[in-house]
Amino acid sequence: MSINRFASLGALRHALASREIGAVELAQHYLQALHADSLGAALALNDEETLAQARAAQARLDAGEHAPLLGLPIIHKDVFVTRSWPTTAGSRMLEGYRSPFDAEVVCRLEQAGMVSLGKANCDEFAMGSTNQHSAFGPCRNPWSSDRVPGGSSGGSAAAVAAGLSPAATGTDTGGSVRQPAALCGITGLKPTYGRVSRWGMVAYASSLDQAGVMARSAQDCATLLSAIAGFDEKDATSLEMPAEDFSRLFDEPVEGASARQPLLGLRLGLPRQYLGPGLSEPVRLAVEAALQEFERLGASLVEIDLPLTELSVPAYYVIAPAEASSNLSRFDGVRYGHRADHPTDLHDLYCRSRSEGFGPEVRRRILVGSFVLSHGYYDAYYLQAQRVRRLIARDFEEAFSRCDLIAGPVSPTLAGPIHPSGETDPLAEYLSDVYTLGASLAGLPGLSVPCGFGVQDSVRLPVGLQLIGPKFLEARLLAVAHAFQRVTDWHEQLPPGGH
Repeated sequence: MSINRFASLGALRHALASREIGAVELAQHYLQALHADSLGAALALNDEETLAQARAAQARLDAGEHAPLLGLPIIHKDVFVTRSWPTTAGSRMLEGYRSPFDAEVVCRLEQAGMVSLGKANCDEFAMGSTNQHSAFGPCRNPWSSDRVPGGSSGGSAAAVAAGLSPAATGTDTGGSVRQPAALCGITGLKPTYGRVSRWGMVAYASSLDQAGVMARSAQDCATLLSAIAGFDEKDATSLEMPAEDFSRLFDEPVEGASARQPLLGLRLGLPRQYLGPGLSEPVRLAVEAALQEFERLGASLVEIDLPLTELSVPAYYVIAPAEASSNLSRFDGVRYGHRADHPTDLHDLYCRSRSEGFGPEVRRRILVGSFVLSHGYYDAYYLQAQRVRRLIARDFEEAFSRCDLIAGPVSPTLAGPIHPSGETDPLAEYLSDVYTLGASLAGLPGLSVPCGFGVQDSVRLPVGLQLIGPKFLEARLLAVAHAFQRVTDWHEQLPPGGH
């Protein structure tokens, strides 16, 4: 049969189970697409290893196994360490690095029978909102090749949107799963902090980093999260939560709901700060149309207040760089990573190794982080940012006393242009995270759902709707998104050339 590269995980699983296709044939199909990729979505491929995994998956299928992810391909963001592919985190500092072990997320998906296609492009050390900060070149948006896919998980999002992989892993520190998912027109989930193991993720900001998943639909994201969530004793931030089927609420009716209004009784909170000045008109129109659809499904819209939304940007960009400066201090040219040639002394080795290995954005954040942690500034900046972080979390708690979930835009604008010189406006990038940072600072789960399109410079570009829930309510978030996707087809729209 002909393989539809844009098919959902469920559709591909049915084709495998009915023997319409084989796991090896499926892997070869996506590898061929990745080798022909002109978007810069992939950084490393290993056909031999991928096909070996596909043969092992097919053997399990032939033996009668029926695991929901068995034989399905996936691509991993290049911050998850892997034995069979180099892990660079998008940086010259780690160019060619091979890990002696696989990240826990990678292990769990392989145990579930998924076939790894390779490593996806990303902003260097996950620092960025455009995927222009990769040392190996920018990734391009499948909807318009002169536009950014969002970052830092831009390669993962672009690969799914372009049909180069049916699913991808990503990491979300301040919005880096949700924002690229929104700009590329796919579904992206950031779980509650601690829900998924961070073991084997190259660290950026340890109190914020969280592994997430991307796919075409909420149904696919639920299946992926069910495989990777769970306690990991190797990760000190991992939470002891029981295993869950995150799609269990998809067909479970809410009390009083009906087939026509499956979300009857659901209270969606609309933060005034998310729909005010700074939100571009194309994004506003698409989000408002989506909210009207939720009303038709029975949900009620409740205006809420998140007064410290604007402070989430300065708080995050103090805390995250501070943690990054500490995490990246290990890359000194001595133990592993890039090492400068012919250093004259230890000081010269440190300085040149780090200057040559790190890109401009990483150096910028290390400098900011080192400054706010330095003597005389720690109390004034870092501790103050942590106090603001606690207040932001409290605002969310108060909001959830008035609503069940929070809804709003993911990004204030459509996907912006790629700068040919590679130079970007750091402040503009930081401000693009204003709607996603709050959930990250509070450790809450967040989901980006395709909700429409906007036109900019005659280019049609996707818009994402963000849903934020209380901690550990990923199943509810996904069920609400699933109800929306059952009556809309935004998540099924394909970029130009997709078929």
